[in-house]
Amino acid sequence: MRSVLSIFLTIALTVLMSLSIPAQALAQPEPLAVLPGLKGVFASSRPDNIGVKDGTLASCPASPNCVVSQGADEDHAIAPISYSTDRATARQSLIDILGVVPRTQIIEQQDDYILAESESRLMGFVDDSEFYFPADEKVIQMRAAARLGESDLGVNRRRLEQIRLAFADLAQRTAQSNTR
Repeated sequence: MRSVLSIFLTIALTVLMSLSIPAQALAQPEPLAVLPGLKGVFASSRPDNIGVKDGTLASCPASPNCVVSQGADEDHAIAPISYSTDRATARQSLIDILGVVPRTQIIEQQDDYILAESESRLMGFVDDSEFYFPADEKVIQMRAAARLGESDLGVNRRRLEQIRLAFADLAQRTAQSNTR
C-alpha cells in the first residue's frame, strides 16, 4: 500500500508542479490555499529519526527527497552553513530567517538544535528541516526530508539553499551596519 501511495504522490506532485502558474500569482504575498479536501491528508506523523544522535543528524534514505550536510553520498549531500559570529547570534539569525520562510514553523528549539516543519503550498505535504550547531565548529549542519513520497522534485534542497542565501545576506547586512 505504501508503494502505491508513494507512486500516486509522486505523480500528483509532478502534475501539479508542471501546471503553468502566472508569475504574478507567484509574486502575490498571500499563500495559495491547499486544494479542497486535501488539508492534512499528506501530513503524516514526525519520523522517529529526527534529532541529533552522537553529534550527527540522521542520514538520508535511498529516496531522492532528502538532503543532509553530514556524511551523505553525492546525491544527498549539501554543504553546511558557515558563520563567523558566536553560536547564539547565528542561532538567532536562523530563527529570524525561518520566521519568514513561507508555511514554515519552528517546532523545537534548543541551544544547539532547531527543528522546523514546512508545508507545501497546494497539497499540504510536510517536510522536516533540522539545524544542528556543533559546539566545536562555526557551522550549522542541516538536514531536510520529505515525510512522504519518493521524490520532492528538489524542494528540500532549494529551501535549504534559500535559507543559506538569506543567512549570508543577513550576515553581510549586519557587517555593513557595524562598520558604519
